[in-house]
Amino acid sequence: MEDIISLCKRRGFIFQGSAVYDGLAGTWDWGPLGVELKRRVMDLWWNFWVDKRPEVYGVDAAIIMNPKVWQASGHVATFADPLVEDTVNHRRYRADHLLKDKGIEAEGLTNEEITKLIREHDIKSPDGNPLSDVRSFNMMFKTTVGPVDTAEAVAYLRPETAQGIFTNYRNVVDTLYPNLPFGLAQQGKAFRNEISPRDFIFRSREFEQMEIEYFVRPEEWDKEFTMLLGLIHEFLEQVIGLPADKIHEYEVPENDRAHYSKRTIDIEFDYPIGREELMGLAYRTDFDLQNIQRVAKKSMEYRPKDGSAPFVPHVIEPSFGVERLIMAILSAFYQTDEVGGSKRNVLRLPHQLAPVMATVSPLLKNKPELVKKAQEVYAMLNDAMPGRVNWDDSGNIGKRYRKADEIGVPHCVVIDFDSLENDDVTVRDRDTTEQQRVKISELAEKLK
Repeated sequence: MEDIISLCKRRGFIFQGSAVYDGLAGTWDWGPLGVELKRRVMDLWWNFWVDKRPEVYGVDAAIIMNPKVWQASGHVATFADPLVEDTVNHRRYRADHLLKDKGIEAEGLTNEEITKLIREHDIKSPDGNPLSDVRSFNMMFKTTVGPVDTAEAVAYLRPETAQGIFTNYRNVVDTLYPNLPFGLAQQGKAFRNEISPRDFIFRSREFEQMEIEYFVRPEEWDKEFTMLLGLIHEFLEQVIGLPADKIHEYEVPENDRAHYSKRTIDIEFDYPIGREELMGLAYRTDFDLQNIQRVAKKSMEYRPKDGSAPFVPHVIEPSFGVERLIMAILSAFYQTDEVGGSKRNVLRLPHQLAPVMATVSPLLKNKPELVKKAQEVYAMLNDAMPGRVNWDDSGNIGKRYRKADEIGVPHCVVIDFDSLENDDVTVRDRDTTEQQRVKISELAEKLK
């Protein structure tokens, strides 16, 4: 894990948020390579789940919503984590995390039961001090809307993107009138005031979600649940390229499921920090639409086109976190091997994920004729693959190769003296380190 964190900072993938001002815990900034990797992941997700599925439509809801949304959904009352406080220095921690660090699971337990476990096992704070009793801490960030800071002006930054989809269900049905089943998809920021964010980008206070709410007939939920589970494996293993042996299904028991769920399968991944949840698939029944119907007094019923009786659809939710998926990608593909008797760090990203597809270099940067030819090749490739090609003339050619390997560049294109005579270049493969000569006229098509 430390190697991956070091890579991200050193090579411009991910930086600590507000680092110049000593940082802000649980926030992360994305550097040039990180932004490109994130875009690849999110574009692949959208292409697979929305563009290629005619029954799935996109929405983009506001981050700040009417607070009634969060009251009706139960977030105001129940969206809380168990908090304990160091009784000496008053630092605060998640109680379940402190227990988990000692090998004790606390999922599904009440605050009183967690307190009892802390006392029975004499759990102390990380500083070795006694802990307070457990109490609930609501994780939603509060803000105010308008110029007056009153109770009536209180609003929240959304802790999930799902509710923005549910509040737009009626709009989509009224405008498009799609057949059931159909899905609504959204990508966007969510915010949770984590008590103790940790494990790099795995648990942070600001993060990106990719969610689908799939609306189905109540009697067909099991069939559609199985279909979506299969698509999840296809996306993770074939589209993203994660190793299947690191992916595991966990059937969440009833006492650990969210209050709205009748069935949940967590897709877990073997991270460097252990086997943890990568994403989830939940059968939410009609919980959310019924809440809206009850509080907003507006019908959420769907009227079938065959004239049969209207009903409130049930919902299945595949929910992905961008950061957790990228952390899985980095941990799966960042490896160390040996080339020519020396150690090499290499990020073996599948081509569809690589932020940079190729680097272009002159063999020697102090030879104007090589630099001129290399710049011509770079311009040609950049036109053919905008944003996927980098220019690099730093250091010697060996150092350039090592740098390109570590940031996951599949191909290094080098212009040498033979290039001036033969109009070809050397193309080096990241994974095999083998080199081949390729005609400049054929280069763009071969790289694609």
